[in-house]
Amino acid sequence: MAVTQLNPPIPMSTPKGDALAHVMIDYGPEYHILWVCFQDDTGECWTWQNPQIRGPKNVTMGRTSITPIAGAETAPQRPLPFRTVEPVG
Repeated sequence: MAVTQLNPPIPMSTPKGDALAHVMIDYGPEYHILWVCFQDDTGECWTWQNPQIRGPKNVTMGRTSITPIAGAETAPQRPLPFRTVEPVG
């Protein structure tokens, strides 16, 4: 598992509106990357999987429109691995 703080944060379009991704969590090749985002409108913190987010419009990069995120909010979530940590000593 890898947790990476994004510096600077990356703008994203999410099912709940525009947001800034501050952290990326990678559980490995069998899982989607998770993006920890703070929503622009509400300040809420949400974690989104790759299929649920889009990069924002960027004319310089030729991205003049964004594919809608159909049903992303109701998409089934893949369970994350649960690990227990044994106390030391």
